Amino acid sequence: MLDIGRPAPDFRLQEDEHTWVALGDFRGRRNVLLVFHPFSFTSVCEAEMCTLRDHGPEYDARDTELISVACDAWYIRDAWKRSIGAVGRYLADFWPHGEVSRAYGVFDEREGCPFRGTFLIDRDGILRYQQVRHDDEERDEAAYRAAVAAL
Repeated sequence: MLDIGRPAPDFRLQEDEHTWVALGDFRGRRNVLLVFHPFSFTSVCEAEMCTLRDHGPEYDARDTELISVACDAWYIRDAWKRSIGAVGRYLADFWPHGEVSRAYGVFDEREGCPFRGTFLIDRDGILRYQQVRHDDEERDEAAYRAAVAAL
């Protein structure tokens, strides 16, 4: 687990063929809700991302960028985002495989994918909230909204 109140690890990940996104891109502008999940096109992951999609306007109203990260390639992430009508950014921690997931302490070396980890990072790049699940149980999205509201 990362230390609350400390700077979150920076990253730069691919969103699509021409777009790379870094945590620093949001510094001074928006909070970031960083959501790691095992794989695109899987049932529990889809349920979680659809819940975020449904509450997207609430996050946006609180100047919070939704960023989903998995180790799938960018074109898989993009296809999945479009298939579920998702909001936010869907980034690929594809290569070096799981590098950002490891930096956040949520990479499962045995399975080769991230655990279900959620991190709320404020505009100053400071980690304010985290929730990590090591199983297929859905995370408590209402807790994310409460953490965002408390910023």
